[in-house]
Amino acid sequence: MGEAWQLVLDSFWPLLQGALVGTIPLTLISFALGLIIALVVAMMRLSGSRVLAGLGRAYVSAIRGTPLLVQLFVIFFGLPQLGLTWAAWPSALVAFSLNVGGYAAEIIRAAILSVPAGQWEAGYTVGMSRTQTLRRIILPQAARVSVPPLSNSFISLVKDTSLAAMILVDEAFKVAKEIAAATNEFLIVYMEVAVIYWLICVVLSGVQDRIERRLERHVVRA
Repeated sequence: MGEAWQLVLDSFWPLLQGALVGTIPLTLISFALGLIIALVVAMMRLSGSRVLAGLGRAYVSAIRGTPLLVQLFVIFFGLPQLGLTWAAWPSALVAFSLNVGGYAAEIIRAAILSVPAGQWEAGYTVGMSRTQTLRRIILPQAARVSVPPLSNSFISLVKDTSLAAMILVDEAFKVAKEIAAATNEFLIVYMEVAVIYWLICVVLSGVQDRIERRLERHVVRA
């Protein structure tokens, strides 16, 4: 038992460091880029162009219909055969961003559609263009609706980044695999890294709850 606790203590900082310098930055950057992709795709799907709407629909279908691990492998192992070679970290960043974009696009599209049509008419009435109405009136209201599901997607992404260990990205789970292989204590180390992921998600869930409560108060006051 003493050796087990010593292993937990010795491995805690390397695992936490893997989360701080690998997992969290990868999650934040991927999610930010994914939201940009999602907004573009959502607007494509809402556009009056059949071509753009079709391309957006195909992208969402491809992302949602294939496993994230397969997408990661296609980018890291498959694209080099076409002359597109990226290192592990950029490959993971691209894969996660594209994946977030596919799922978040539907969240954003649904949130925009939830805004009453009268809000568009109100913007046009005061002389705003479609772009101005979207930016100043529609998107702020859609953002309130989309915060809960987007927050859930963000928390899920924290856990999904563990797949990056499959292409040797330095993050928490890769560190856990190395420690477990060196000590032959797979249960202890994997349980410990699971607790670290859980604690991160608990903190993020608390932040999500606070944001949602603030938005609810704002809506009530409005």
